[in-house]
Amino acid sequence: MRPEERLYAVLIEPHITEKVTDLGESSNQYAFKVAKDATKREIKAAVETLFNVKVANVTTLNVKGKPKRTFRGSMTKLASWKKAYIRLADGENLDYMAVES
Repeated sequence: MRPEERLYAVLIEPHITEKVTDLGESSNQYAFKVAKDATKREIKAAVETLFNVKVANVTTLNVKGKPKRTFRGSMTKLASWKKAYIRLADGENLDYMAVES
C-alpha cells in the first residue's frame, strides 16, 4: 500500500457522541474510529494532511467488543475497534460535518 493510500485507510469515520461534542467545544478535541493497527504518528499525519490542521496531541484506546443477542436468542460478540482522541493546536478548527457543493 502506498503512503498516500495508507492516510485514507487510517481514519475510518468520525466518532460523534455527546461527550465528544462537549470536548470539541471546550478543549478542541475530536474523536475518530481508526484502523486497529494505526499508530499515533500515522493518525496525526492523516489528520494533518486530510484536514489541513495542526494536531497537538493524539490519544488512542482500544474499545472492547460488547456481547450482543441475535434474533434467535443466541449470543455473539461485536468486533473490537480502536478510537483516537485528537487535540488540535490553539487557533485550529476541524469541521468534518461541513458539506461542500
